Amino acid sequence: MTAAELQHKLGRSSALSAAHASPPTAMACMNSFILPTFRHSFVSLSLVFTFLSAFSCSCRASQVPVPVTIQQGDVPGTVVQDNFLGISFELYPFNTLWSHIQGENHRNRCPTAMENYLSNLRARIESPLRIRIGGNSMDSAVYVPTQTEMIVVTGDPAADPDDVPVDFGPMLFKVLDAMSNVVGQMEFIVGLSMRSSNYTNAVEVAGDTRKILGHRLDAMLLGNEPDLYASNGVHLGYTIQEYITDVGTMLQDLRNSPYGDLIPDTIVGGPTICCDWNLSDVLSAGLSQYPYKYYTVQHYAKSICSGPNASNENITYFVSHVNVPMYTNWQKQGVQMANDARTPVLVTEYNTVSCGGSNVSDTFAATLWAIDAGLNYASSGMSGAYIHTREYGILYNLFDPPSPETSTEPNWRTGSPTFIAGGSIVVDLNLNNSIYDPAATVAGYALYDKAGTKAKRLVFFNYYRADDAGSESAARNFTLEGGLATTAGVRILAAPSIYERTDISWAGQTVGLNGELDGTQTTKYHYDCAMGCNITVPGPGAALVLLDDVPDDSAFFFGSSAVAPLS
Repeated sequence: MTAAELQHKLGRSSALSAAHASPPTAMACMNSFILPTFRHSFVSLSLVFTFLSAFSCSCRASQVPVPVTIQQGDVPGTVVQDNFLGISFELYPFNTLWSHIQGENHRNRCPTAMENYLSNLRARIESPLRIRIGGNSMDSAVYVPTQTEMIVVTGDPAADPDDVPVDFGPMLFKVLDAMSNVVGQMEFIVGLSMRSSNYTNAVEVAGDTRKILGHRLDAMLLGNEPDLYASNGVHLGYTIQEYITDVGTMLQDLRNSPYGDLIPDTIVGGPTICCDWNLSDVLSAGLSQYPYKYYTVQHYAKSICSGPNASNENITYFVSHVNVPMYTNWQKQGVQMANDARTPVLVTEYNTVSCGGSNVSDTFAATLWAIDAGLNYASSGMSGAYIHTREYGILYNLFDPPSPETSTEPNWRTGSPTFIAGGSIVVDLNLNNSIYDPAATVAGYALYDKAGTKAKRLVFFNYYRADDAGSESAARNFTLEGGLATTAGVRILAAPSIYERTDISWAGQTVGLNGELDGTQTTKYHYDCAMGCNITVPGPGAALVLLDDVPDDSAFFFGSSAVAPLS
């Protein structure tokens, strides 16, 4: 768990390249072909066009259509790539998800289920899949260069599950590299600890990760949530100015390391703050003087660190679009300063409810919210966002093995899909005044080309609640204006209700017991949109609309993307 979650636990509110290494050795993952099977789907977000297919809605739409007006030409905004969404992994349980050590030679076998999860994501984007390894456990861990095991737990996890002490070795980076060889290109962000005033350990991590990962290393983040160092007892009375001084010292150590200059290029990032500091204050205090590749922040919507309450178990919060811009814009001033300086901002950790999630975190409402939040981050000037996942049993996890000890066996459980298109400028359409009106039950986005001149894709949300007497009838028609496109291809994410945890389909397909996709992959095409047309979205649900898409030249993903055979 992250220090951001520790912050909530303490009762505070959340404001919240070297040449590429040679092919993996015998110590890296061996490609195993274990048949992956999955328990029922639980909702908490897989990633970027997972399990794409189609759904044709034959339901009766509301008599009150939602008018969709799209601005064309000179739309301002931050251009985001198709790998905008990434996955953030907590270090402590990483070996229970990515690798299983076996035999006297410490040969590792990558779980086939994880290979297929990541391959499904990677196949649907052109850019490398983004992976971050970090969290509170990364910041407190000790790197042991001679250690052959990936991770060794050195204390009692039950003593403080928010800060489990571990040692880790270079096997971590070898497994990352080997997984990329199996599923396709990835880029990795790795944390460097700033907890100690002696940065020898961080320098060793930087040296080995650069040597092993090579060009696959995207960035090294200096520290994890230093704004909580004071309240967590790491550095009593720690201030922003002390942090700026420590950053300067650490950068000097990285430049003058025993392994040579480890930062000859722009590859460091930070401050990875969450709670007690504002990004604008950190930049103004002097962080902007350093050559950073990324500025990084972290944010959860709610917290359950002090136990369940009416706020963190309020499902209606997650099905009201008006809450999303307020959530994503909590660092608006700092993001604007970063954009003015042409330094990308990443949200290196986000999810629904911190400290493991609440009874809302595994519902269809949480899935819709996380897609909405991801798109809103893109429309708010961010350049990337990473959905966080932790140890076995956490409600908001993207996936879980059968147990922490049996990751190479079948019966994993999997989350439901989310999507975002890349190389785009993302704009919140404020449908039905949804940015400002809490009663609005719809939302929508336009995804423009890089020049911001033409809308290429649309995303619509229908947050229908059957238990809300004031809601419109379930299905809604989103009416496209004439002249926007001549045709449209549509795929739908749907479930019977916002409370659903199992019966969730992405474009008509669900994940079967063996990890295969059940159902026929089809797409609903509209050929009469030149004068305007209606896109029907079931309630609750979401739609991805590709403008001017046709079957013979479709931008949708078709086919299987599993690495290992599913039958």
